[in-house]
Amino acid sequence: MARSKATLCTWLGCPGLLGCFLLGFLAGWFTKPTDPPPNSSDVYQNVRQKLVAEMKAENIKQFLRSFTKLPHVAGTEQNLLLAKQIQDQWKEFGLDSAELVHYDVLLSYPNEKQPNYISVIDDQGNEIFNTSLFEPCPQGYENVTDILPPYNAFSAQGMPEADLIYVNYGRTEDYFKLEREMGINCTGKIVVARYGKIFRGNKVKNAILAGAQGIILYSDPADYCAPGVDAYPDGWNLPGGGAQRGNVLNLNGAGDPLTPGYPAKEYTFRYKVNEGVGIPKIPVHPIGYHDAEVLLRSMGGPAAPDSSWKGSLNVSYNIGPGFADNSSTRKVRMHVHTNNKITRIYNVIGILRGAVEPDRYIILGGHRDSWVFGGIDPTTGAAVLQEVVRSFGKMKMEGWRPRRTIIFASWDAEEFGLLGSTEWAEENARVLQERAVAYINTDSSIEGNYTLRVDCTPLLYQLVYNLTKEILSPDEGYENKSLYESWLEKDPATEKNSYPRINKLGSGSDFEAYFQRLGIASGRVRYTKNRKVDKFSNYPVYHTVYETFELVEKFYDPTFKKQLTIAQLRGKLVYELADSQVIPFDCRDYGEALKGYSNRIYKLAKKHEEQLKTYKVLFDPLFSAVVNFSKAAAEFHRRLEQVDKKDPVAVRIMNDQLMFIERAFIDPLGLPGRKFYRHVIFAPSSHNKYAGESFPGIYDAMFDIESKADQHEAWEEVKRQISIAAFTVQAAAGTLKEVA
Repeated sequence: MARSKATLCTWLGCPGLLGCFLLGFLAGWFTKPTDPPPNSSDVYQNVRQKLVAEMKAENIKQFLRSFTKLPHVAGTEQNLLLAKQIQDQWKEFGLDSAELVHYDVLLSYPNEKQPNYISVIDDQGNEIFNTSLFEPCPQGYENVTDILPPYNAFSAQGMPEADLIYVNYGRTEDYFKLEREMGINCTGKIVVARYGKIFRGNKVKNAILAGAQGIILYSDPADYCAPGVDAYPDGWNLPGGGAQRGNVLNLNGAGDPLTPGYPAKEYTFRYKVNEGVGIPKIPVHPIGYHDAEVLLRSMGGPAAPDSSWKGSLNVSYNIGPGFADNSSTRKVRMHVHTNNKITRIYNVIGILRGAVEPDRYIILGGHRDSWVFGGIDPTTGAAVLQEVVRSFGKMKMEGWRPRRTIIFASWDAEEFGLLGSTEWAEENARVLQERAVAYINTDSSIEGNYTLRVDCTPLLYQLVYNLTKEILSPDEGYENKSLYESWLEKDPATEKNSYPRINKLGSGSDFEAYFQRLGIASGRVRYTKNRKVDKFSNYPVYHTVYETFELVEKFYDPTFKKQLTIAQLRGKLVYELADSQVIPFDCRDYGEALKGYSNRIYKLAKKHEEQLKTYKVLFDPLFSAVVNFSKAAAEFHRRLEQVDKKDPVAVRIMNDQLMFIERAFIDPLGLPGRKFYRHVIFAPSSHNKYAGESFPGIYDAMFDIESKADQHEAWEEVKRQISIAAFTVQAAAGTLKEVA
C-alpha cells in the first residue's frame, strides 16, 4: 500500500510528464486513418454471400445418407426418431427454438396378417394367378425391416369380383371415350388404369363416378421407363416388380379427413372414420408392370381406340370387359384389407426471430415422411432444408439476425394428404393471415437433372429471375454461365419466350394450405427432367422401394451440385424475403398474368359463341377489372420507388400492401364444392390435383358444359363465376391504392 502511495505521488509530482502523454495520445487519435463504418447495403451483400458460400454439397450428401438409411413412414417410430434428430440438429445449429408439434390424424396402413393382392379366378372361384405381395428388395437393403409393401393409402377394404376393363390413364376424357364413343359401361366392373398424367386420387374418383367396383393401378413402361436405360440397380428405370405407393384421397384441401377445417388436437370434434372427407368407397391397389402384363394379355373386347391408349407392354391393350377366348369365364378378384387408424404425427418447427419486424414471417417448409427410404421424395428436399438451416444458424451465431422472422418446418404425413402442414396451418391460421409474408416449399430438390423448374405466384417472378442470374449453373456445358441462362435456353416460356417458363401452382405438396386456402404468396423450385423429350411420368422409381440414397448418388446427382444449387436458390429466396427492407414482390407481373389468364378463359368460352349470345354472357367486367388492377399495380410501384426509406412507418405501410395482395384474391366462401380452395385466381385442377388452373371457378363452370341437361342453369353459373372473379380482381386493385 505504501508503494502505491509513493507511485501516485511521483505521478502527481510530474505534471510535465503527464501533459506530454496526453498531448501525444490526442495527436495520435486525431491523425489516425478513419475507416468509414460499413453501410447497411455492404453488410447486406456480405451476409448474402456468406450464407450461400457456407452451403456445401458434401453436407447435403451426408444429410441425405443419414436420413435415408431406414424407412420412415408417417406415424412410425422411425419417423419420430428422425424428427427428434432434426430438432436436436436445429438447436445445435443455433435457431432460437426448435419444437415438436403433434397432431392426431387419420392414417392408413396395410394389414400385416392379411396382405393385399389381385387374383385371376376361374369359374369355380379358384385363384389361378396372384400378383406379388412385395417388391424385390434392392441390393444392400435385404436385412432392413419395416418396409411396407406397395399399397394405396385410404383404399376401402373389400374383395370384389368382376370383369376387368382397361381405362387407359383413368382420366375424365378416357371415360368420355369409353362411355360416349365406344358404348362401354364400367358399372359393376373392376377397372385397371395406368399411372401417369394425373393425380392417382383423381383416377379413383373417376372410377367411382363411372360405377366401378374397384380399381387396379399399374406403372406402364411407356410412362415409367426411359428408352435405352436399364432398370434399377443397373440404371434408373423402374423394375417390373416395382409398384408406386400413394394416397388416393380426394380431400380438396381439407387436411385430416376427420377434422376438416380444424387442427386435429386432443380437444377437436372428429367425424366417424366412415364419414371422413374424401375417403374412397371402393378398393384400390397398385401393381408392377410384370403382373399387369399377365392381366392385360388375356383381355377381350374391342381394340384400343388409338395409339394414345397403348403402352409399351407386349399386349394388345384390348379394352374388355373381361378376358378373351379360353379365359372368357375368368374374372378378377381384389383382396384389399388396408386399415385406417388415428395416429400421432410430429412436425418440427424451428424459429429464427427477426430483429426489426419479428411479427412478419417467412416460412420455409418441406416434409420428412416417406413411403420407404425416400431417396428422392422427400429427402433430397429435407437434406437441402437441413443445410439451409445450418447456414442461417451459422450467420446468427456470428451476430446476424434477419429483419423478419424465419420459420423452418419439417412436416409430417405429407404422403397421406398434406396432413402435417395443413393441420399446422389450421391451428395457426389467424396468426398466419395477419403476419405471414411468404411460404417457400422444400419438398424434393430433384425430380430429374436436366434444368430448373419453378412454380410460384406471379409476385415472385422478378425475384426468381434476379436470383437465378446470380447463381452459377450446375449444368454440363454451361460452365461460368448463370442458372438463369441454362434455364432460359432449356425451357423458355411458351408465350414470352424471352423469359424462362414459370408454372402455376397446383397442389401435391405442402404449400397447398398456405397458398390455396390462406392466400400467402408461395413458390417452389427444383431440378426436373427434359419436358420436351422425356415422356415418362415423374421419375421412374417414384414412391417405390428403389428410391434409395444410391439412386441419387449413382444416377441423378453424383456431385450433389444440382441439390446445392437448389439449396442456394431456396436459401436466397428466404433471405431476400426476410431481410430486404422492402418486400421483393412485383404486383405488375400479377397484372400481366391476369391479362393472360382472362384472355385464355375468354378464348375457351368463345368456342360456345352462340350460347354466349343466347344467355347474354359478358366477360367485359372481368377485362375491365384486370385493366384496373394493372393500372393500380403500376401506380403502386411508382409510389414505392419514391417512398422515404428512412421513414419506417411509410415503408411498413407499403410492405403491408405488398404482403396482403395475395390475400386479396381469397374468397372466404371457397370454390363450388371445394370450400378449402379459396383462391379465385389459382386452384388445383378439378381433373388433376397436381396441375394448376387459372380462374378455376369459371373454368369448372364451363367444363363439358354442352352435355349439361339444363343449359340455362349451366350458363347462369358461368355468369356467377365471372362476376365473382371480376369483383375479386377489382377488390384486389383497391388494396394497392394509396392509403387514405
